[in-house]
Amino acid sequence: MASAAWAVLRVLLLLPTQTWSPVGAGNPRDCDAPLASALPRSSFSSSSELSSSHGPGFSRLNRRDGAGGWTPLVSNKYQWLQIDLGERMEITAVATQGGYGSSDWVTSYLLMFSDGGRNWKQYRREESIWGFPGNINADSVVHYRLQPPFEARFLRFLPLAWNPRGRIGMRIEVYGCAYSAGLNDGQWHSVSLSAKWSHVSVVVDDDRAVQPLVAALIDSGDTYYFGGCLDNSSGSGCKSPLGGFQGCLRLITIGDKAVDPISVQQGALGNFRDLQIDSCGITDRCLPSYCEHGGECSQSWDTFSCDCLGTGYTGETCHSSLYERSCEAHKHRGNPSGLYYIDADGSGPLGPFLVYCNMTADAAWTVVRHGGPDAVTVRGAPSGRPRSAASFAYSAGTGQLQAAVGLAESCEQRLALRCGTARRPDLRDGTPLSWWVGRTNETHTYWGGSLPDAQKCTCGLEGNCIDSQYYCNCDAGRNERTSDTIVFSQKEHLPVTQIVMMGGGRPHSEAAYTLGPLLCRGDKSFWNSASFNTETSYLHFPAFHGELTADVCFFFKTTVSSGVFMENLGITDFIRLELRAPTEVTFSFDVGNGPCEVTVQSPTPFNDNRWHHVRAERNVKGASLQVDQLPGKMQPAPADGHVRLQLNSQLFIGGTATRQRGFLGCIRSLQLNGVALDLEERATVTPGVEPGCVGHCSSYGHLCRNEGKCREKRRGVACDCAFSAYDGPFCSNEISAYFGTGSSMTYNFQEHYTLSENSSSLVSSLHRDVTLTREMITLSFRTTRTPSLLLYVSSFYEEYLSVILANNGSLQIRYKLDRHQNPDAFNFDFKNMADGHLHQVKINREEAVVMVEVNQSAKKQVILSSGTEFNAVKSLILGKFLEAADTDPDTRRAAASGFTGCLSAVRFGRAAPLKAALRPSGPSRVTVRGHVAPMTRCAAGAASGSPARELVPRLAGGSGRSGPADEGEPLVNADRRDSAVIGGVIAVVIFILLCITAIAVRIYQQRKLRKENESKVSKKEEC
Repeated sequence: MASAAWAVLRVLLLLPTQTWSPVGAGNPRDCDAPLASALPRSSFSSSSELSSSHGPGFSRLNRRDGAGGWTPLVSNKYQWLQIDLGERMEITAVATQGGYGSSDWVTSYLLMFSDGGRNWKQYRREESIWGFPGNINADSVVHYRLQPPFEARFLRFLPLAWNPRGRIGMRIEVYGCAYSAGLNDGQWHSVSLSAKWSHVSVVVDDDRAVQPLVAALIDSGDTYYFGGCLDNSSGSGCKSPLGGFQGCLRLITIGDKAVDPISVQQGALGNFRDLQIDSCGITDRCLPSYCEHGGECSQSWDTFSCDCLGTGYTGETCHSSLYERSCEAHKHRGNPSGLYYIDADGSGPLGPFLVYCNMTADAAWTVVRHGGPDAVTVRGAPSGRPRSAASFAYSAGTGQLQAAVGLAESCEQRLALRCGTARRPDLRDGTPLSWWVGRTNETHTYWGGSLPDAQKCTCGLEGNCIDSQYYCNCDAGRNERTSDTIVFSQKEHLPVTQIVMMGGGRPHSEAAYTLGPLLCRGDKSFWNSASFNTETSYLHFPAFHGELTADVCFFFKTTVSSGVFMENLGITDFIRLELRAPTEVTFSFDVGNGPCEVTVQSPTPFNDNRWHHVRAERNVKGASLQVDQLPGKMQPAPADGHVRLQLNSQLFIGGTATRQRGFLGCIRSLQLNGVALDLEERATVTPGVEPGCVGHCSSYGHLCRNEGKCREKRRGVACDCAFSAYDGPFCSNEISAYFGTGSSMTYNFQEHYTLSENSSSLVSSLHRDVTLTREMITLSFRTTRTPSLLLYVSSFYEEYLSVILANNGSLQIRYKLDRHQNPDAFNFDFKNMADGHLHQVKINREEAVVMVEVNQSAKKQVILSSGTEFNAVKSLILGKFLEAADTDPDTRRAAASGFTGCLSAVRFGRAAPLKAALRPSGPSRVTVRGHVAPMTRCAAGAASGSPARELVPRLAGGSGRSGPADEGEPLVNADRRDSAVIGGVIAVVIFILLCITAIAVRIYQQRKLRKENESKVSKKEEC
């Protein structure tokens, strides 16, 4: 019996670092069990519900009770469905379904998780912010396996997109198993083994497992190995695929006999190597933990490491944030409007949180929604009693909101108030009947853009309230509907967290209000900069306190070859960042272990007068340096060396304490451990340094796309899209339109002049400004109709250009640059382009040489023979037109057929006809006939030829609006004279028909009356 037990004991002690699980060897642990289906309804919660039968408790997968799933009251991107699993579980997969038998399903969603239900983290797919793919109908199930899995108690599903013809609808399931912790937790664990015949029993702490062995007795021999095998023990049968055990063993017993380690140390029993006998010398390198922001610490015998998964941070100690500080920073990375994480204090203690970034032409707006009611109705109550007290919670914590508001240039929050009789007119003693609570729980009685404690709405300040006796429209107490739009803009008080309204003694009064999201504009730290004009100039700040972790990040631009960006000295310690050579940035420091340097070299010079981004970090594990997108450099810290950086002098920016090797150029957006330094404020009082820095387009001009021009601003850049076929903050938003059957759009280059046949010299004088020897043409289209006219440009000289799709769907181009010659006709047989897919065409003519590019890949060059000048250009036509008598037969057929489908990004030289029609900014040059409807993107609609209502989603808002971009409305302003004429004719016809009907009714009534009279007369005669 003893020999069998000893054999088993020896094998197990060679595997001490594996995670214990009471599952037999060879049977992998099943971790795909459904976890949500057995939970009670109380375990499910949500942001709102459409009705009691649409509550979160009905959201379990494949269930049909209630309304067959969860649906929120309002379908928007700020709703969520939450599950409480009851305890921490390992999550390996999720599945979603739509609402049973409905048109309600979610097509994309985010997955959040939490241990306590308060601080939430997003499960990121390859560090992406984008969501999981959802459903395409109501009843099919979409599974998503999580790689890697994670551990959590609470899960939240946040819908991002849903069926446009329905609402948000979800049924869900979560798969996983109970979470098992490992044995390598630095705690003492007991292990007991016993073997009898063909079974072995193992007990680890309180977990027991029994495993059958081979049907034979095991003889262990006389030698036992603890902690590992000797190097020369291959002949002894001691084998292990793992490394030696690192840790401590005590109370070792074999059979009924205790093993005395002192006897081993004295040589009386066995031998040992590299051991500390009768003491446990293991060092807990995770107490205290140097892992920041919730990173999990683990250790080996001589070092520790941090697991940053799910924290939102990265680096050796999880110090550096993965996310930008603000929407302004996201915008200048070229990111469009959308949901983003921001980390307002960078590497500071506050975590990242999710916001909507609305990128407009002149600003980046941060939109933070609240989870309070969308609308609050307030009914009358006795005087002095509360009529309504609504609270508003936000997706970010108080500290996060304070940091985001502090960064912003300005913030605002709108309150829309609609009321009947709001309060008694005779309450004039100054006692406020309503107030609101701000971010810091302070009560405020002012309203709108007024000053604190003024107790006035905006109309009271402007003096235009409906009753001059009162300072708010709703205070007038009239028996009619009135409204106030109130804008809170004192950003130190925002956001609003509670609104309270008291009764004024009018029991039948009623009001309703809606509180909008918190809107914050820009990031004042992102463009905060200083210009250093002499080598001896510098800015100084208090000493930098970054004892265990110090990170520095900033932008710089210069034309000189070297200079010190920053320096801070201690008695012996120091930290310094400098441009050491035109292609080298160096980070050097000393924490008592001797000077250390990290250098990043660039293949191109840094002194190119463009902005370059530097990020340096030093922590107990080592130092790192990153410049732009170049490969980062790291330097590990010496083992068991000094770890604290102790600085006591002033921090010098742009120079050194010795006033040598100073920096010439600009530094901006300087942050130390997530704290932004106000360079501009300090520069205003410092000789040789000026606040601000000009010249941003050299660095950010590439963000302006599609022929957009970069324009300098005092704080940043703006993209001028005046001569682009696109719009938006980066001139990257398509301007697209759906053309119905028979519709057309005509863009006039110049007014038409009536000229005689012999007035060619006059024609040349009038139209020489639009005689072209070169032009660039771009357009994108999607259609299934042939033949189709994509574009036609006419001339007063009977010259023209036509771009058509032939009957077989091939692209054809006709150039006629001499009215006395036949047109040059070119057929490009790339493929059938009337296939319902989006295609891009680019035509570039330089005199007689024409280069055609299709779908950014296929290219073809042709030579014109009809001429090199396009004279007296008259108009550009999209769609159908009938004045094509002087064109070739193929162009006439295409013109008669017109175009049905989607056109976008149409440009001829500087002319953008779709933009002129749908985004007018001056006198209209465009005439629209028939049904032409704006679209968001050609690639986003249904197949060409389908009904317009399926092809025309709501347009995004104008570029200058604040708030979410998806709250805009269509912008259409074109000359629709034909539609007006048709409408007038229809009105006249309807009027005539109504007149005829009235006359007919009158005649019928007169005839009926005559017959009745005649009948009465005949009856009298008979009597």
